[in-house]
Amino acid sequence: MPLKLTHRKIIHVDMDAFYASVEQMDNPDLQDKAIAVGGNSKRGVVAAASYEARKFGVKSAMSGFKATKLCPDLIFVKPRFDRYKKLSQRIRRIFFEYTDLVEPLSLDEAYLDVTHNKKGQPSASKIAEEIRRKIKSQVGLNASAGISINKFLAKVASDINKPNGQKTILPEEVEEFIEQLDVRFFYGVGKVTQEKMYRLGIFTGKDLKEKSLGFLKEHFGKSGKYYYLVSRGIHNSPVKAERTRKSLGAERTFSDNISSEVFLSERLKQIAHEVAKRMKKQDVAGKTITLKIKYSNFEVQTRSKTLKLYISSEELIFEKTKDLLYQEKLKDSVRLIGISLSNLNTEKDSLHASKPISAQLKLKF
Repeated sequence: MPLKLTHRKIIHVDMDAFYASVEQMDNPDLQDKAIAVGGNSKRGVVAAASYEARKFGVKSAMSGFKATKLCPDLIFVKPRFDRYKKLSQRIRRIFFEYTDLVEPLSLDEAYLDVTHNKKGQPSASKIAEEIRRKIKSQVGLNASAGISINKFLAKVASDINKPNGQKTILPEEVEEFIEQLDVRFFYGVGKVTQEKMYRLGIFTGKDLKEKSLGFLKEHFGKSGKYYYLVSRGIHNSPVKAERTRKSLGAERTFSDNISSEVFLSERLKQIAHEVAKRMKKQDVAGKTITLKIKYSNFEVQTRSKTLKLYISSEELIFEKTKDLLYQEKLKDSVRLIGISLSNLNTEKDSLHASKPISAQLKLKF
């Protein structure tokens, strides 16, 4: 297949333990303490953990119960999302001082394309240093950054010297860097995929690169092409200044497991109400409806259906998810259910997306 290697100057900025760091900054008594933002009840979930807590193995998405077992002195703090959002907006304003090509991934991380920047600074590495210094002086928080020729490499690089550091992968270093990289550090490779790759004898980027496109598609489906390209340093996705929302939904964790579809149906109605309210607020509708079920053993199952028409009303959302609920029997008792709508009427036709520039540029990093 024809390969197009696009060189840009991309920075991935990732705030260090953002929620936890904000809480430590705002409350000096929490400085240097093992803290977790989230709930410590048996159904609570850790949203973020300070680096002091991470030393004990505490991490985001972990149950509060397990986190407490790992770190008995762990301090739980209730999340304050309004505060995090306000600080995130201040950080984003700093990004816009350098470029308008800013693609936020969440409140605490974003891609910046500084190939042509407002400061006329040829070095993306120096821009990243300036941005991190400004965030520290103006907001009071530490940030890490990754700098390279595309989004994939910048994302991988931002984790290397965390916390409060940065890593630049120069164009001439890309091939060697990827070949030596363990596949578990590839962005998009989760635990299940990592284990599958290991079973296939794929441990490094070099091993991945040696596999044919056909082999990777056979074993990893649509993701096979992505792995084939990134193992060669190719990821031509541009930084999108305006990210179109792809889905919208809500979910709920129960204080006690539920094993009856009838009782779950009652909860679904409440969630459908919340989703419909959010759809109305965003003025969107969707065609694909998905029911998410997390069982007591933490196994996650999704059931989806794509409709002929867009929907957004509470009644239709509830009706369609109830159909999905009764589609098959539950495997076990349920601790969480969620509803999401995707294939929204805001999504643009991908055929009209701009094509990546294929010229190889000599860039000073």
